[in-house]
Amino acid sequence: MKKNILSEIVLTILILLTATGISFAFFQFGNKNVANITVIYTLALILIALGTSGYWYGIAASLYCVTAVNYFFSFPYFHFNFSLDGYPLTFIGMLAISLLTSTTTTTLKKQQHAMADREKALAEAEREKLRANLLRAVSHDLRTPLTSIIGSSSSYLENYPELSDEERTELITNIKDDSQWLLNMVENLLTVTRIDDNSTDKVKKSPEVVEEVISEAILRLKKRLPDIRIRVSMPNDFLMLSMDPTLIEQVLINLLENAFIHSGSKDPIDLIINESDENITFTVRDYGNGVDEEQLPYIFEGQRTSSHTNDGHKGIGIGLSICKTIIRAHGGAISAANHTDGAEFTFTLPKEKENSDNA
Repeated sequence: MKKNILSEIVLTILILLTATGISFAFFQFGNKNVANITVIYTLALILIALGTSGYWYGIAASLYCVTAVNYFFSFPYFHFNFSLDGYPLTFIGMLAISLLTSTTTTTLKKQQHAMADREKALAEAEREKLRANLLRAVSHDLRTPLTSIIGSSSSYLENYPELSDEERTELITNIKDDSQWLLNMVENLLTVTRIDDNSTDKVKKSPEVVEEVISEAILRLKKRLPDIRIRVSMPNDFLMLSMDPTLIEQVLINLLENAFIHSGSKDPIDLIINESDENITFTVRDYGNGVDEEQLPYIFEGQRTSSHTNDGHKGIGIGLSICKTIIRAHGGAISAANHTDGAEFTFTLPKEKENSDNA
């Protein structure tokens, strides 16, 4: 607090000294009209009101300005003469300007602080909502696969002699699949933590080739889901976009995996990329069951949604919540909708200004 007061006092003194120096130069080499000097000091008062908080700086500066005009720039020079015509009016005018400017700027600063506090509170509420949704999703989505792993491993250990090779293989496969899904869940949660730790700068972006990011995401996903079929449609133009490639790959993987697992269809999944002057749009479109219309408004809120497949324990809520977090951290938007033959998820990433200029 004392540091702020000291800095504002120093700023006030510097502005007044600068105004006095300019006035002397103007008075010495230019027109010796006192009205012109008054304009210079009036401008100094406005700058002081803008750069300080409270009214006392402006009032003190007004007293100095009126006194300086009287002492330095009114005949007889370097003497006080309070009997000059218009002197009280000049003082009252400068004092009124200072008070009005100080009042206006103080009010504006208070409004700015209130808006900043409100935005901060809203951001904190959004983070708390995300944490709550993630915890709710985790509590739902982790319990069943863990139970399945424990059940399959117990059956394998306790009934090993009685099990056929096919039954043993099936149990081990179930354990592997559930473990892999839990690993993906942990990766998603670490992704959110990474963004949260980086909340000041949102995410670290770098110019990336869109086609390479898509290829890497599909390659990673096919290692996990060898049977998935994806049709990619994108412009022939070379697309560069500023992004965190690892995070955007995670979004693409989540959306494509959800489409494969939850659509209930074996048709290929379409990944469509479109470019506009301001952004690049990515659409993941499946040809299956679609999304329950009642769940569409809340699908990105981390709530668990039921699946139409046999992998019903693999809720899609947490994966989509992570997608929303990543896209918003990039300054983009994500949405979900049903079309005639299934569902589609679309997200947009904004182009940087230099990319837009070069387009």
